[in-house]
Amino acid sequence: MKMGCRNIQGLFVVLSMVAGWTFPASANTTATPPFELVTLGTVGGPLPNPVRGQPANLLTNGSDSFLIDCGDGAAERMAAAGAGFPSLRAIFLTHHHFDHIGGLFAVLGLRFQLDTQGPLTIYGPRGTKTIVNALLAAMGPSAEVRYGVPGERFVSPAQNIDVVELTDGSVVKLNGATITVALNSHYSFDPGSADHQKHQSLSYRFDLPTRSIVFTGDTGPSSTVEKLASGADVLVAEMIDLPNTLKKLEAFARDLPPHIKVHMAEHFEKQHLVPAEVGKMASRARVGSVIVTHLAGTRDEDALDYLSDIARNYSGPTIVSSDMQRH
Repeated sequence: MKMGCRNIQGLFVVLSMVAGWTFPASANTTATPPFELVTLGTVGGPLPNPVRGQPANLLTNGSDSFLIDCGDGAAERMAAAGAGFPSLRAIFLTHHHFDHIGGLFAVLGLRFQLDTQGPLTIYGPRGTKTIVNALLAAMGPSAEVRYGVPGERFVSPAQNIDVVELTDGSVVKLNGATITVALNSHYSFDPGSADHQKHQSLSYRFDLPTRSIVFTGDTGPSSTVEKLASGADVLVAEMIDLPNTLKKLEAFARDLPPHIKVHMAEHFEKQHLVPAEVGKMASRARVGSVIVTHLAGTRDEDALDYLSDIARNYSGPTIVSSDMQRH
């Protein structure tokens, strides 16, 4: 593979992954103490990964922190990042696939067990209230027993928990942060259908005092997401290695019925972003830099190839993220 000048930066990025170095997410911004993004979990599901955790991002803005998605292991990685539950003001779920919500029960449960007093709002697409209410109900027996000491006062797990369901065009304002919501193309239900109204996948733009950052969540190519990301400092984008994902599907899902395999293959092909499409989206949106996460079917040894494919369409700084990487 030939290496052009704009791919040299990709080499340094890969070296940084090996050495544990970190780089600022955008070349045209200077990191300030109140702002930080930590990619807590960076692998796309559903297969567990021994090295990478399920999707979760920790965004700190001043004294507040937000989780964007809450995949399995999010609570442990928050602890590793030095983030406590009292500063966690909100959780933003992009959609309801299990790899994006599998850690929510642990976050809610441990937060409750530690008697965290501050309010927590969980934002997400339609259906988020159903999920959160079910998780809070499942916490009931543990809440009743507490620490097993007679005479303890019962506290409802739902105390200080609020849920707000969002859709395309929703805007949330939180302590100096403005969050704008767009419907993406991770699902392909017919517009206007009952399924389209009931099940949605969202992308989020955070406009903060120091910078703007967009989380695609899971999506295929989408002009709506490109519009949402227009001019943003940072684009946090998902990425799939399609050929390798299809190979893994065949190897690890031998018992799946043929029609399910067909549906999964169609989903991977149309409702995720291959490296070239990440580059096209970043270029069309004119973003300052790209952080690639939710790595589905990828191999670390192919990182330079992914960066090269992105660079064919986008010339800005690009990082293939790793777990616990600070940006």
